[in-house]
Amino acid sequence: MAGVSRTSSGAPRGADLFFWAFCLVVLANAALFTVAWLGGTLGAAVTGHGFHPPPFTLGAYLALISGDIGTLWPGASPYAVYAGMLVVALLLVVPAVLAGRRLLDVRGRGVGLARVRDLAPLTPAGIAARARELRPSLAGVRQLTPDDTGNLLGDLSPNGPELRSSFEDVELDLMAPRAGKSTGIAVPRVLRARGAVLLTSNKSDVYAVTRAERERVGTVWTFDPQGIAHVPRRMWWDILADCTSIEGARRLAGHFVASVNDDTAKKDFWISAAQNTLTALFLAAARGRVPVAELLGWLADPADRTPIDLLRDAGLPAMAEQLQGTVRGAVETRDGIYETARQCVACLLDPEILAWVSPDPYLPQFRPERHVLGRDTLFLLSKDGGGSAAGVIAGLADATLRAGVVAAERMGGRLDPPMTAVLDEAANVCRISDLPDLYSHLGSRGINVVTLLQSYRQGSRVWGEAGMDALWGAATIKLLGAGLDDADFVEKVSKLVGQHDVSTVSVSRSRDGSSRSTSYRQEHVLPPDRIRALPKGTALLLATGIRPAVITLRPWYKEPDAARISAQARQEVAAITERAAGKATATPWQANRRETPAAG
Repeated sequence: MAGVSRTSSGAPRGADLFFWAFCLVVLANAALFTVAWLGGTLGAAVTGHGFHPPPFTLGAYLALISGDIGTLWPGASPYAVYAGMLVVALLLVVPAVLAGRRLLDVRGRGVGLARVRDLAPLTPAGIAARARELRPSLAGVRQLTPDDTGNLLGDLSPNGPELRSSFEDVELDLMAPRAGKSTGIAVPRVLRARGAVLLTSNKSDVYAVTRAERERVGTVWTFDPQGIAHVPRRMWWDILADCTSIEGARRLAGHFVASVNDDTAKKDFWISAAQNTLTALFLAAARGRVPVAELLGWLADPADRTPIDLLRDAGLPAMAEQLQGTVRGAVETRDGIYETARQCVACLLDPEILAWVSPDPYLPQFRPERHVLGRDTLFLLSKDGGGSAAGVIAGLADATLRAGVVAAERMGGRLDPPMTAVLDEAANVCRISDLPDLYSHLGSRGINVVTLLQSYRQGSRVWGEAGMDALWGAATIKLLGAGLDDADFVEKVSKLVGQHDVSTVSVSRSRDGSSRSTSYRQEHVLPPDRIRALPKGTALLLATGIRPAVITLRPWYKEPDAARISAQARQEVAAITERAAGKATATPWQANRRETPAAG
């Protein structure tokens, strides 16, 4: 009869299981008997009856089970014998348990994922050494605090150690809503920052938790033109300050265009022409020291020659001629360009928003070049969607980042202490069109940028596929959290994590006997379904030059100082609620009026 191959689902599997179960029972009893045999002998020896081990036989085993201690160790106290057994059991079981736990930890981390030795550059010792190289101010400090060495990422799952990124790393985090972006990333970064902080958001939660704590180390600037946290206006920013150059004016125009253009990588004729027109108008207003309100008047009346004359007076005849050509073009074309430009800056028609970017002699002016040199905090809050101040927010964020680059160059190449920029909801409220190109450069200047997105596709809609690929490639640290539902993206990530060998044993039986063979196949270390099903509070860590790892985030409310910060957050939330209620019941004149200090 031909040989019959039985798979793991056939009858021979039951026979094999019985055989292995029988062997396991025999080995377990032998191990227990060995512990009792050795422990009883040592217990009897310690109490003065000499080291006389009983025979290691089946009869001795049966005597031990029946409790006949006197036959095995004549004259010895049963208490001493049992105590010796217990001591030996503890000495052998404890190491076995520790070894078992270590084995379970390794299995829990997953075959093929990074282990502690692979993550040495991110562990406390490795990151501290790197911090001393990047920060000259730490040269004479013997004992460094953890937050002086790097940015907390989380703990290697399941039992550590703590992992941190260096101060030259730039980070991209992709997580679904309610997956821990705010509690596990944004809030801890702001609380632990050693230098200046920049945060963008469309919610008041991070602001409420961190404002009081950041106020202990520096000035808190809150730019809240749309009342996200209902903070009274106590500052203003000169939106035209950097528009004295063509580059600065074009960048600001680009931010406004990006706020209404779904894909900044694709610009049609009207969008491009509107950006050129806004560039010329911003440049004319900045050179002529004209307020933004008057600039809006130029947009409303294309026939107004004032910006053309200001450009000529500033020695920019080419720009003046270009603007004049647009004004003198076909009426339909001119009106289409100007209407598109008006839509881009429509948020400035709101007097509440306009007031935040217009000079105010009664309030302090926010100056990005000073902010980046200290430990102050800038909160940029804006709604997303229609009517948002996203263009203004992106302009101020970009101005602050570029001020950090200039300051770093003057300090020898890097900011020390480093600056922290958390761009939460970057695709909605902070669309810096060339962010992918700036990313790696910012990291080399000591500006730690963290961009938080809900998905890879969300970023692709803003920066285009090529731009998002560039952002992904420039980020030296990537955290992928729970709820990633983009099948194509998750499949790509699974391939990046890699594969490992899986062995399969097959048994073949015939009349001549049986044979066992082992074959190998490759499986994904983390299949797409496991990446999608990452538990909340965990993330897949992809660091440059290091094998992937799964980490556990460290939410702020589980840290030692959480009680104090929670109390401050409750007070801040109550204040926000009170301000919102007061604004809702106020008359329009009361709600919009500006509070000024009393004379004298």
